[in-house]
Amino acid sequence: MKLYDGGRAPNPRRVRIFLAEKGIEIPMVQIDLGALQQKSPEISALNPLMRVPILEFDDGSALCETVAICRYFEEIQPDPPLMGLDARDRADVEMWNRRMELNLSAAIAAVARHGNKAMAVLEPVQVPEWAEFNRQRIPDILKWLDGALAGRDYIAGPRYTIADITALCALDFMKVTKIPMGEENVNLLRWHRTVSERPSARA
Repeated sequence: MKLYDGGRAPNPRRVRIFLAEKGIEIPMVQIDLGALQQKSPEISALNPLMRVPILEFDDGSALCETVAICRYFEEIQPDPPLMGLDARDRADVEMWNRRMELNLSAAIAAVARHGNKAMAVLEPVQVPEWAEFNRQRIPDILKWLDGALAGRDYIAGPRYTIADITALCALDFMKVTKIPMGEENVNLLRWHRTVSERPSARA
């Protein structure tokens, strides 16, 4: 099998970090998103939505979408568990991961893709108002997340999970938007330092 990767983009990085935490190494094919290689016939045949990451199996079939790919690797190699231990724990991790995706990551992506002219190659129809709307939302999202991290080490509780990976990749991508994490968000900053120091964060 091989993984089609997209460099600094958050979703491909999420899979790389997930694999690094698992200690899994597979061949990777680098896709230049800025050069629109994801729109090539080869990639379109694997994923008609023309997005990465894509996990291609030896039989030529493909698995797309970040969490689906992570779920596959979680199932074939459960340790260390990154998606929960039992029914309730898995549900909690899923809840927090979805919150990181639908609130934090989505808002940051909207600012980056619609508020940066350099991103026009990826977002041909940019809506500056949508970027500004989300830019105004992000400080409140960060404040909420800071509160959620009070008294615990990781996003979904006492252990590092996929929710931490999603949040880390979103916040690191926030550098593109030039929005600060806020010195007042001490719990969030403490958490970010901790997870950034993990070897997998360099994946």
